Amino acid sequence: QVQLVESGGALVQPGGSLRLSCVASGRNLRTMAWFRQAPGKEREFVAAIRSSSSQPRYTDSVKGRYTLSRDKNTVYLQMNSLKPEDTAVYYCAAGTPILTTEEMAAYYNYWGQGTQVTVSS
Repeated sequence: QVQLVESGGALVQPGGSLRLSCVASGRNLRTMAWFRQAPGKEREFVAAIRSSSSQPRYTDSVKGRYTLSRDKNTVYLQMNSLKPEDTAVYYCAAGTPILTTEEMAAYYNYWGQGTQVTVSS
């Protein structure tokens, strides 16, 4: 049984920073990723990483502001220069998608419960 536990969500002012963490337990997982879902919107890909030595990939809207890193089965999402449009529930995911499907939620087998990030003044 694989479990993903996220932490780090909070209310932050525009321009601020947050660091999300996700710890996976149960077995080694190849790809770990973050998705987010804002109210009334579909869940969208944020970032993914295959191993601690691989290059992460990001959705365009967070490039240059977010940094994804990995230490074994723990991933960290450092979020800087946060904007109100970053407000969402952030979900950690894990699975074995191939490279061309890493941005598709359907290819991830395991999900965390989500952590709320609110960017507001």
